[in-house]
Amino acid sequence: MAKDRGSANQRKPAADAARQSESGKAQGAGGKAQGAGGTAQGAGGKAARAAVPRRALGAWRPAADRPDPIELLRAQDARRQQDLVPIRWGRMSASPFAFYRGAAALMAADLAPLPRTGLTVQLCGDAHLSNFGMYASPDRTLLFDVNDFDETLPGPFEWDVKRMAASFVIAGRCTGLSDAAAGDAALASARAYRTRMAEYAAMSELDVWYSRLDVNGILAMLKTTKGLSARTAEKDAVKARTRTGLQAAAKMTVLVDGRPQINDQPPLITHLSWADQADEMRAQVRSYARTLEDDRRELMERFTPLDVARKVVGVGSVGTYCLIVLLQSRSGDPLLLQVKEASASVLEPHLGRSRYHNHGHRVVAGQRLMQAASDIFLGWMLAPGTDRQFYWRQLRDMKFSADVQTLDARGLRAYGEACGWALARGHARSGRRDAIAAYLGGGDAFERAIGDFARSYADQTERDFAAVQQAVTKGRIQVETGV
Repeated sequence: MAKDRGSANQRKPAADAARQSESGKAQGAGGKAQGAGGTAQGAGGKAARAAVPRRALGAWRPAADRPDPIELLRAQDARRQQDLVPIRWGRMSASPFAFYRGAAALMAADLAPLPRTGLTVQLCGDAHLSNFGMYASPDRTLLFDVNDFDETLPGPFEWDVKRMAASFVIAGRCTGLSDAAAGDAALASARAYRTRMAEYAAMSELDVWYSRLDVNGILAMLKTTKGLSARTAEKDAVKARTRTGLQAAAKMTVLVDGRPQINDQPPLITHLSWADQADEMRAQVRSYARTLEDDRRELMERFTPLDVARKVVGVGSVGTYCLIVLLQSRSGDPLLLQVKEASASVLEPHLGRSRYHNHGHRVVAGQRLMQAASDIFLGWMLAPGTDRQFYWRQLRDMKFSADVQTLDARGLRAYGEACGWALARGHARSGRRDAIAAYLGGGDAFERAIGDFARSYADQTERDFAAVQQAVTKGRIQVETGV
């Protein structure tokens, strides 16, 4: 993916190093993780280390002009469906981790003033631990990978690593684990990122591209632990394999006068009048289908849209426009697609505008670049007569994320290793992996710095969460809880 425009707005202490690492000679064939220093890529990574020492990644102190966290996040409410905004804040006020999940924009603003390595990858943009999980590949293998790309954008690799690691400290504390255990999970995620990036740096381009992390590999890794993680993961894998489109249709639809229809579950699922939406939805399906590959477009033409409903999803996404569309094939098979609004990434004010004019396209392109395999129905569209942009995907296709409440200290640590591995694979596909591996080095300096940052930023998140609770108590924020 090409670099974003607007990079002049970035603060890049290691800009010269980054340019060295991206020169035409940078791609050292067969470069070793430790031997990468002999290539222009490795030299670029080491130059970045000289400009931004790894220990500098551990520093966190709020900027003197740090925006008010509540006002920054409330600014996102303006374009949202106002009847759902109290649900958004109700979910975010449930715990520090729930708040963290909904506060990607705040963390982006906090990371922006910090020193940057200048080593660019395709960022997930919201790489907290609940945005990793299982899903089915087109060949029906159960994979483990990053699975949320609403904020994806090219940027410095360490932003994703910091958001991932801090999420383990915050989540671990929220589940009652000791601060030491939560910090150990964060450290493990960063260590796994470093060691796996070293492995990817030694691989060929095609081997990196073809690599994937399937659930069997995760289970094999987890079985080396002695906690709940392996048993829990096996149960989760069994659950994931049952979460198919057919299962979703059976659970979420009813027959009305012999015709399948989405079942209302207000306020989370609100049926829209099909009589008022039919022509518009058919036009939208055609618009979306034009973004699919030819073979998949042919497949979509075998389905007819029958019904549409609004569906509330996630934490940070609550209030954005999100629909589910029920389709039926010529032979009567149901298909549920999710249509999710894509707005500008929260990273754009700090990293420059996306090269894609349609943010649905931005999400799809970032997902395809980072994931080992992506949903065959992944596509995008511009809603006719509006400026709202959307991406489409299957509502469920064996998608499943771990419930951290079920993990003990060893399990959370092992899950951190899995997430660090998956993130390194996505970054290795999209960035200069030799330079990143050279920057990370062979010792533990990188993960120790990330661990320091994660603990400090977890403290900051808890302070911000306390401010939210106070604002709720004073009536500054209206919330609807338990939804």
